[in-house]
Amino acid sequence: MLTENIWKDGEYTYEAAYGFVPNLAFYLHEEDDSARPFMLVVPGGGYCMVVPPEAEVVAKEFYARGMNCAVLTYTTDITFSVPLKKQPLKDIARAVRYIRANKSGYCKDKFIVCGFSAGAHVCGTLGVHYEDVTDTDPELSSVSCRPDAMILCYPVITSGEYTHDFSMQALIGKDGPSEEYEYFSLEKNVTDNTPPTFLWQTVTDDLVPVENSEMFASALRAADVPYAYYAFPHGFHGLSVCNEAWFRGDFGEPYTMDQVMRAVAAVKEGRSINVSDARRQEIIEQFAEEPAPPPEAPDINDYKDVAMWPDLAMAWLDRI
Repeated sequence: MLTENIWKDGEYTYEAAYGFVPNLAFYLHEEDDSARPFMLVVPGGGYCMVVPPEAEVVAKEFYARGMNCAVLTYTTDITFSVPLKKQPLKDIARAVRYIRANKSGYCKDKFIVCGFSAGAHVCGTLGVHYEDVTDTDPELSSVSCRPDAMILCYPVITSGEYTHDFSMQALIGKDGPSEEYEYFSLEKNVTDNTPPTFLWQTVTDDLVPVENSEMFASALRAADVPYAYYAFPHGFHGLSVCNEAWFRGDFGEPYTMDQVMRAVAAVKEGRSINVSDARRQEIIEQFAEEPAPPPEAPDINDYKDVAMWPDLAMAWLDRI
C-alpha cells in the first residue's frame, strides 16, 4: 500500500487539522495495458471521523474485482470546533485531479467515486458542484475533477427534514447561513451534468433516513441522469461492503483515523482550539484508555441481499 498526501506544504490550512494532511492510500495492480476502472473510496463517519470499516476492506473488495483503487482520508472535525464548509469538497476534487494527473497509467477507464454515509455526501457534493471547485496548482487546474460515475452507499443527501444532524453540524455549524444549507442539500442541486449514480440503502437504516436516497434518486430521474437505486428491506446503518472480511471485523489498517487521534491528543493535552467544555469531556470519555468491549458481531446470513450490492454495482457500471 502506497500513501501520498494530496496537498503540498502551504496549500492546506484547515485550522483544526493538528498536523494532519488529507491523503490517499493506493491499492494498484501492476501497470500494464489493461484498461481498468479506477475507484476512489470515501468512507463515512458523520464528518467527525473517517472510519476504517468503510476504507481498506472496500478497496480490497473492488481491487479483487479488477479495479485500481485508492482510499481518501479527507478533512473531518470530531471536536465540532471549526465548521468544515467546503474543505471536504476541496479535498475530494484535489484527490480526483491528483490521481488523474499522477496515476494516469492506472486510470485508463471510468473514474468512479464510491462513498459511504457522510463520505457519500462528500462524493455527491462533488457530483453536483464539481464546476465550482478550482485548483490553485497550475499543473492540476486544467484536470477535470468530475467523476464518470458515483456509487453512494446509505448516503447523507439532504440538509432538510431528513438530514443527519451531526453531519450538518460538523459541516456547516449549528446556525449556518441558509444558502449553505441549500448548497449542501444535494437533491436540490442535481443537473443533467451530474454523473450517473448507483445508490443503495436499507429501509430500516437507523441513522440516516432512507428518504435521503429516495430524494436523490427522484432528482436524478427528473434531470434525466442515468441511475440505479436499491432499497433493501432490512439492515442497519454502516453495512459497508458487507463481505466476509467485514463481518469478521477484518477492516485492515486504521490509517484513516490519523486526524481524529491527533485531535483527541490535543484535547487531552489542552492544546485544542474552540472546543466547548461539554464536547471536550465527551471526547475524553469516548477515547478513554479502557475501551468498551466490541459489540456482538452481526450474522452475515441475515444480510445476503445487501451483500449483493457490489455485484449489482459492477453490472450497472458495465452499462454506462
